[in-house]
Amino acid sequence: MISVSYSLRLALAFSSILLLAGCNDRGGDPNAEMGQNPKLPDLQQYLLPPMHIAKVVGWKQGETPVVPKGMKIQAMATGLQHPRSPYVLPNGDILVVETKAPKAASIKRPKEIIMGFIESWATSGGKTGPSNRITLLRDSNGDGVPDMQSLFLDHLNSPFGVALVGHDLYVANTDAIVKYPYQTGETKITVPGETLTPLPGGPIDHHWTKSLVASPDGSKLYVGVGSNSNITENGMEAEKNRADILEVDRASGRFRVFASGLRNPNGLSFEPQSGALWAVVNERDELGPDLVPDYMTSVKEGAFYGWPYSYYGQHVDPRVQPQRPDLVAKAIPPDYALSSHVAPLGMTFYTANNLPQTYRGGAFVGEHGSWNRPNLSGYKVIFIPFSDGKPNGKPQDVVTGFLNKDEEARGRPVGLAVDKSGALLVADDVGNTVWRVSGDNSNGKSASAK
Repeated sequence: MISVSYSLRLALAFSSILLLAGCNDRGGDPNAEMGQNPKLPDLQQYLLPPMHIAKVVGWKQGETPVVPKGMKIQAMATGLQHPRSPYVLPNGDILVVETKAPKAASIKRPKEIIMGFIESWATSGGKTGPSNRITLLRDSNGDGVPDMQSLFLDHLNSPFGVALVGHDLYVANTDAIVKYPYQTGETKITVPGETLTPLPGGPIDHHWTKSLVASPDGSKLYVGVGSNSNITENGMEAEKNRADILEVDRASGRFRVFASGLRNPNGLSFEPQSGALWAVVNERDELGPDLVPDYMTSVKEGAFYGWPYSYYGQHVDPRVQPQRPDLVAKAIPPDYALSSHVAPLGMTFYTANNLPQTYRGGAFVGEHGSWNRPNLSGYKVIFIPFSDGKPNGKPQDVVTGFLNKDEEARGRPVGLAVDKSGALLVADDVGNTVWRVSGDNSNGKSASAK
């Protein structure tokens, strides 16, 4: 096992090499990799992949992200500890999941040590206080300023997803779905939770976030479980029930694989018109700055989406050995490309009427942003119009300004939700803030970063 001090020295020694590795290939137009039929370039393979790190600087006093004319943005809660997911309860209370990544197992490969160090540098929000908890925000008059903020649930294990069915509140920790009793209006849960079902967790736990959604009838829970590697470098045994969306029977806790081959599925949501389950997916790395496009897709029961053997349908990944041509032949392409390495982690469909009419019926996507592409991509919330239950049109920037003019990260968006008034909530895990975006019917001015 390589010691921590040696690991850090090795990472520091090679970090400059990694940063320079991307200088020879800046990548093409990221807009070419968006939509229903993206243009996919030839793949490239690297000893050291291209990397570009957005240094985290946080938000200065008075700074906010930027939204279009006709909308306004305000900080609903600040000083949080890595807020990842907002969840709105039926009475309007907002749960904010604050999470730190689980402790990783010892990494033995020098390349992984370097990349892990660089990625942690890019994602640190600078906060070292307590986390792995859920905070409750209560905004009684809907003005975006909470009149109550309280610790709702504590001592969790890297939680991410939340779902309420009746009086049962489910929290998707990194290693299990846990059920808690909930009564409308209560501001704190103190009783111990009951494990509904274990989930693939450590000791490696490469993609640890577990997105969660309940079926419309409440009988099932769907949970996204990311892969335990970029491209099976930890062995296939480490990938059991991973890169999957699992369907969990709420009554018994038994689960089955609902769909597979999804490298890191998040933002699980039901599209309101068709009733279909959708997800956003982080695709694989180290095939070039323009491969492979992250995507959003409807999730078909029993479908295989390619990982690890192929990408975007049946484009074979030659790094995976032995290959599985039988599975590649079954791989289906996703519905909509979001461009490469934008790292979508949140999605919500919009059916309210607080925001301008143009956003009705489509999907908002939170793009956490790239760290492995010379030209930065993502770092924003976008909107994709829908028609008849399917994407119909080009993506539109909605919440930007997370990067400053020097390409430093003020924040990085993660999970999204729509509050009881119809405003859009954005969890910013690096800025340690929950932002609230609403219609501005009073003066039509947009909020902007300064």
